[in-house]
Amino acid sequence: MAESIEVQLKKGVLGMCVLALLARGNSYAYEIASQLSHAVGMGEGTIYPLMRRMQTDGLVKTYLEESPSGPPRKYYQLTDAGRASFTAQLAEWRGFTASVEQLIAGQADIGQAGNAAGTGETAETDQ
Repeated sequence: MAESIEVQLKKGVLGMCVLALLARGNSYAYEIASQLSHAVGMGEGTIYPLMRRMQTDGLVKTYLEESPSGPPRKYYQLTDAGRASFTAQLAEWRGFTASVEQLIAGQADIGQAGNAAGTGETAETDQ
């Protein structure tokens, strides 16, 4: 069975969402996963491989910090490359979503014209 468009969209923007969270401040993977789960419904299992890939790609770096309740936590911090990547992805996302919104708004107009045609009304055409 094909994935829903919602699942595909989430997978497509997950990295940008992580960069957005880290642009606000350093965080550890469980906290990032919790925020993403609450905001967009992404599970914890998808975060850890993504965080490793982002570290390998040089977008984030890590450091350990003592935790008041247990072992030290691995915190993630944006690198300069990560900040630049987030800025570029955000600009691309905003352009993309604006284009989709325009298309949808235009599609709504087409749909309304199609409904009028379905009522038996005829469109005038130049001959």
